[in-house]
Amino acid sequence: MLLNPAESYIEKEHALRTKGNQISVIFRYNSAMLPHTLSRRSFLAFSAMFPCALSVRAAKPIPVGLELYSVRDELKKDPEGTVRAVAHMGYQGVEFYAPYFEWSENQTKQMRKLLDDLGIRCFSTHNGSSYLSAENTSRARDMNLILGSKYVVMASADPKPGLDGWKTVADTLNLAADQLESSGLKVGYHNHQREFIPVENQRPIEILAKNTKPSIMLQLDVGTCLEAGSDPVAWIRTNPGRIRSLHLKDWSPEPAKGFTVLFGEGAAEWKNIFEAAESAGGVEYYLIEQEGSRFTELDTARRCLQSFQLIHSA
Repeated sequence: MLLNPAESYIEKEHALRTKGNQISVIFRYNSAMLPHTLSRRSFLAFSAMFPCALSVRAAKPIPVGLELYSVRDELKKDPEGTVRAVAHMGYQGVEFYAPYFEWSENQTKQMRKLLDDLGIRCFSTHNGSSYLSAENTSRARDMNLILGSKYVVMASADPKPGLDGWKTVADTLNLAADQLESSGLKVGYHNHQREFIPVENQRPIEILAKNTKPSIMLQLDVGTCLEAGSDPVAWIRTNPGRIRSLHLKDWSPEPAKGFTVLFGEGAAEWKNIFEAAESAGGVEYYLIEQEGSRFTELDTARRCLQSFQLIHSA
């Protein structure tokens, strides 16, 4: 039967009774169609479909933000204007990097107000290793709470040579987690190439994964993982539930291109990476990151987001 397009769909509640149990079910039908009594067989068929419908409705898309290092020159010139431009492109969040730590409390509160006004979030912050030291953890806590961040990420480390140096980094992360988790904040670690290059026949990233609390996020930088010759999909699947965010940075093996390729132009197999991240990694948000390109910083960020939307939804 063809329905009149002008007729709107409305919600009706029907009480369905079965053997003394009353179940209220909301379902939609066209206002021109009369409600009818469901048979027991129809009700059972509807009930079998209902959990599936709920699970589909409950599935939420993974939000995508921008690591603001991607627009670092613009951010220096006009922090608020740059964040506003990023939000208007369609990004759902941001990750601030190290310079945020020098803001005053008032600057931090003003930035949080702007984020709220724009309807976007600060998913996480990138921090120098010293920011997560015992003497600086309280400041990191206060600033991240103001910004509404969930993760305080150590952006890099410069340990002493050998595996023991990386175990010390793991100890620092665990201590920071002990201090921050009571405030509702989580700690993370962000890799570069060096974490995937073996030291004494073992990759430092494996030392960090093994010697840190499961609550500590292992934020995967895809591009540097590839450059080091490692497989990001295998790494994600080896650490289920801990790859809760990814830096979606592409990389080309062509020396003249390297990290200057836009998202989707390099060697990363993004569909496989997304599947692994969402089925096993426990990903909560994605972050576009760009070292630089043939376009301006803001145009680069816009183009990368458009490519992400096309590739991720395909």
